[in-house]
Amino acid sequence: MTEPCDLSATEARRLIGAKNLSPVELVDSCIDRIETIDHAINAMVARDFDRARIAAREAEAAVMRGASLGALHGLPIGIKDLEDTEGLRTTYGSTRFANHVPHADQHLVKTIRAAGGIVLGKTNTPEFGAGANTINAVYGATGNPFDPLKSAAGSSGGSAAALATSMVSLASGSDMGGSLRNPAAFCGIVGMRPSPGIVPSEKRLLGASGLSVLGPMARSVDDLSLLFRAIEAIDTRDMLNSPYQNREIAPRIDLSSLRVAYSADLGFAPTSHAVRHCFNDKIAQLAPLFHTAAPTNPDCTGSDESFAVLRAVNFLASFLEPYQRDPASVGPNIRANLEEGLRYSATDVARALATQTALYQRWQHFFTEYDLLITPTVTITPRPWTELFPTSIDDVPTRSYYHWLALVYAVTLAGHPAISLPLGRDNDGMPFGIQLIAPRHHDHRLIAVAGAIEAATADHPTLSRPIPDIQKLSKAAPLHDIPGFKTLG
Repeated sequence: MTEPCDLSATEARRLIGAKNLSPVELVDSCIDRIETIDHAINAMVARDFDRARIAAREAEAAVMRGASLGALHGLPIGIKDLEDTEGLRTTYGSTRFANHVPHADQHLVKTIRAAGGIVLGKTNTPEFGAGANTINAVYGATGNPFDPLKSAAGSSGGSAAALATSMVSLASGSDMGGSLRNPAAFCGIVGMRPSPGIVPSEKRLLGASGLSVLGPMARSVDDLSLLFRAIEAIDTRDMLNSPYQNREIAPRIDLSSLRVAYSADLGFAPTSHAVRHCFNDKIAQLAPLFHTAAPTNPDCTGSDESFAVLRAVNFLASFLEPYQRDPASVGPNIRANLEEGLRYSATDVARALATQTALYQRWQHFFTEYDLLITPTVTITPRPWTELFPTSIDDVPTRSYYHWLALVYAVTLAGHPAISLPLGRDNDGMPFGIQLIAPRHHDHRLIAVAGAIEAATADHPTLSRPIPDIQKLSKAAPLHDIPGFKTLG
């Protein structure tokens, strides 16, 4: 029998509104799931169970008295440990903030609570979100729900793993080099990088830079849409946020009308042979759904260089002062970005920005000819979390600790919305995700397209969303007993 925590967020919310499911019952079910299996994957690292139960009782009372209910009313939510939560430990994955308890919610968290969401706890992340392997010196590693010894990716790995195992109904995440999309692909859930500014962040230090965004994660596209609509907001503290962005509800999508492009590597990404083979097989099964499906991609020349410089500039803005005071106070990924950034000149930055602009223009021209671009989400299949990052792919050395994220950071540079959609498993039995990319600001239309693809593949034996084995996880050894649990290299 399905436990309340296994219900989709949209179904749980419908049942709550109809007085057929108590928020207390739902919260207790999620807490029970966490206490039963989190020892095996270490996804929910700071827990707020007492306050969540109080909030659930208040949510139930509101339902019973016929009060107006928010879109997320009574739903347990996981908040990434990069986002401030009032009264709840928020470490950013850094030992410098190991005991940090914010006095106020970040705007995103306020928005979620205002919509009726119940914060159940914080989900694990690498230090300050740097790196696509969720491990830090405060809480240790997060294991993949399909194989706890393998990576859940990152930096929103805790959110993805918690969702895949139904510890929460919905979860928040953030994304610069694929941090919403990579863990979604590795854990078999849905993650969306919105167009910059649609989900505002008052923490944006470089106001005109759209590299970093906040976004939703969920087990299905309908659930993702529920959270996305709740966190779209206006906040003038974010320079990129605008009341004029495209927020209309997209019509029902006819997949047979779409002109689709697909590419295993965007012409430059170091995609492994295993991922190429799996992707080509998935595309062959998807292609008949569309009007046309062509193997092509935008010209991404200069993406590696531009992203390296602009990423480093963002890290300099955030972490230069503590690094200069004490280099050992930041982890290896942060140090690598800072030391790289200190080597660049103003000329390098100007060139990177000009390259990004040229890339952007080429992407805009590309989307006059195509409605959708599909790629693999990640260049590799899940590897052990003891490997901080892949130093080589198919025996070819990677250029940096983030080079293996090229398929997603090309989209970051162009500023387009993208969704990682689970599409069955790879040849090793691990979840496989495809990246769906739409024209800039067509976020709602992209969600509709993803939903139509999900519906078309829901009952397909090799394309439907994989589900982890909860009983097996409940019997697994504690992850903290594994050597290297907190080792960062």
